[in-house]
Amino acid sequence: MTSLLVRNATLLATFDDHHREIPDGGLFIKDGFIEQVGPTNELPQEADEILDLSGHIVLPGLINTHHHFYQTLTRAVPAAQDANLFNWLVTLYPIWARMQPDDIYVSTQTALAELALSGCTTASDHLYIYPNGAKLDDEINAALEIGVRLQASRGSMSVGESQGGLPPDSVVETEEAILKESVRLIQQYHDEKPGAMTQVVLAPCSPFSVSQDLMRETAILAREYGVHMHTHLAETQDEEVYTLENFDLRPVGWMETLGWSGEDVWFAHSVHVNDEEIAFYAKTGCGVAHCPSSNMRLASGIAPILKMLTAGVKVGLGVDGSASNDASHLLAEARQAMLLARVGAGLSGASLSGEDAPPLMTARQALEVATRGSASVLGRDDIGSLEVGKCADFFAVDLNQLDFTGALHDPLAALVFCAPVKADYTVVGGKYVVKEGQLVNIDLPAHIEKHNQAAKRLLEN
Repeated sequence: MTSLLVRNATLLATFDDHHREIPDGGLFIKDGFIEQVGPTNELPQEADEILDLSGHIVLPGLINTHHHFYQTLTRAVPAAQDANLFNWLVTLYPIWARMQPDDIYVSTQTALAELALSGCTTASDHLYIYPNGAKLDDEINAALEIGVRLQASRGSMSVGESQGGLPPDSVVETEEAILKESVRLIQQYHDEKPGAMTQVVLAPCSPFSVSQDLMRETAILAREYGVHMHTHLAETQDEEVYTLENFDLRPVGWMETLGWSGEDVWFAHSVHVNDEEIAFYAKTGCGVAHCPSSNMRLASGIAPILKMLTAGVKVGLGVDGSASNDASHLLAEARQAMLLARVGAGLSGASLSGEDAPPLMTARQALEVATRGSASVLGRDDIGSLEVGKCADFFAVDLNQLDFTGALHDPLAALVFCAPVKADYTVVGGKYVVKEGQLVNIDLPAHIEKHNQAAKRLLEN
């Protein structure tokens, strides 16, 4: 057995059911799981390793519920900088079609390195394009080396341009091949045990890139194997027009007819949903991955997140792809979620003062969405808070830095209100991924050079 004692944190925010915030707090960890949480003077005084976090704030590891790691290779592409979603996709699909298996590997490590430096300990990625022999295995192997937990979504596209879809025919697959590969990946990699480093998710890309048959068959397959399901939904008004014209239903209603509702389903974005659809999410247990930066970047709109939370919808946080964000900083995304929700409140037409003022998202709400909210969306009860029996996943930030001067009367809120900073420590299952501000499992300068070479090759072809 190996043990780690974390002690003397200026503040330890548990995000447990009682929302405990413990001054001079700490954790006692054995074999990757939390055995004790509390004030330092109530914890054991000895362990195999002791981490003194005086002057730091400690939180549960942040959890990313939606990403496209491969897009780190195509950030800020000039032709896609000022486009809405559909035009953005049309611009980038031909570039992504040139990717090789090693591009998937290197981009995964870039995205996870960024995420870990922002306090993220679990990430869900949606890989739906597999050109030139690329496989989800390339991503899974890269993630295991970095040391961040991965919800590996086996995405898919089966309806190309010649069939009325958006993606080029060169990047779509046959539905038989998609389902066969999905079974292989589940059988080879999916781990249901608490503390799993890799879980597999089935994730057709979107309503305009797969057939109804594939959506139905994917739902049947996912439930046969007990894995979760994920797709983009209600991201833009263009999508709403598409489903109304093709299926005579709004996106959420269309999903219901295909068997895509329930506790095992979560949707990315859900910007354009009405009150009835929000109630449907709450009733059926569907989750939502909120991606505020991407929604702003692509001018998609403002998701009604506070309405969803009030209605009891499971809401998690996502950075989305690094070609529509163009970053993977999950703590910064929590700040964006809070600020964009406040913009939405300001645009509601109601006065911001008085008894009828609309609620404003708080810093603590934003962090709760990024931790226990995200864990709930992913269907994981072993992460998301600092409690006995849960995974020893946490991050720590040094409060003695310029960014927090004048804000230490509430250091937890300062993490969101003040300029986003990087984690000084990120720990997954009791193992360091970031230590003293440095990534532990990757040679970062060499990796950056390799990544930039890959990106240059893609854009020059």
